[in-house]
Amino acid sequence: MAGTWVFVEQRDGNIRKVTFEMLSEAKKFGDEVSAVVFGKGVEGLAPEFAKYGADKVYVADDDIFANYNTGAYVAQLVAMINENNPNAILFAHTFNGRDLASRLAQKLEIGLATDVVGVELSAGKGLFTRPIYAGKALSKVEITTGPILGTIRPGVFDVAEAAGAGEVVKPAVAASDADVYQTVKEFVPTVSARPELTEAEAVVSGGRGLKGPDGVKLIEDLADLLDAAIGGSRASIDSGWLGHELQVGQTGKVVNPNIYVAAGISGAIQHLAGMSSSKNIVSINTDPEAPIFNITDFGVVGDLFKVIPPLLDELKK
Repeated sequence: MAGTWVFVEQRDGNIRKVTFEMLSEAKKFGDEVSAVVFGKGVEGLAPEFAKYGADKVYVADDDIFANYNTGAYVAQLVAMINENNPNAILFAHTFNGRDLASRLAQKLEIGLATDVVGVELSAGKGLFTRPIYAGKALSKVEITTGPILGTIRPGVFDVAEAAGAGEVVKPAVAASDADVYQTVKEFVPTVSARPELTEAEAVVSGGRGLKGPDGVKLIEDLADLLDAAIGGSRASIDSGWLGHELQVGQTGKVVNPNIYVAAGISGAIQHLAGMSSSKNIVSINTDPEAPIFNITDFGVVGDLFKVIPPLLDELKK
């Protein structure tokens, strides 16, 4: 078998950190590690994957892969799997990664473990650890169908450089226009100087306690001083104070930063599902019985409008 494949998460040549996390983790299994990258004009990215342990880099470079397209990507992967017979393929637990991995599993009629936070791989068997019940418990999922498929939660594995050979392999393009059953008419990127939410080392999130634009300005100022991303609970999103792309939780994005600041967030179970695995959680809430304090490392019972301004002053010093 051709070892472990890591499907590269990239857009316009910008590689998401989770790709390097998966490569670093896959290197621990002692088998051949390969990066698989689809796109247009992406061959030049190969040396980056070699730095993090990729023994091979499969590059499918063609106009049909310029934008993510489920049908074309699945068709190409199926052809490559049939030819090379990998033991396992890891995808990022992102919008595209979840879509691609689930469609591939359906096409091949094999198992898939999602939102994985722990991996043990051997020939023909994969044991995955994943959160259940909104993060209140962990389950072990064994995949015995081949290839073993899993989507990996960003931020759970460390990145470590480990030089690989980085041999570039260019598979034949198997996808055709017949596989493209959806097309992107327009892509409008979100322009922000802040880090991307799911990959940020620090996240500052606001909830109902923000009360409006003044509260949003406070967490924006705090985020800027911490070089943090902005997030929000469903209450702040539904109120229109923050954009939907910033929602953290079961129906939003899952984050796993080094520090997560929850300002004015009570801690509904749906929100906890998206951030409870953060390494250090700081909470500010007026209610000492708020559920968020049950998972908090450093909590402040108080009004965020009185707590954050002096914190900003100290950080500026």
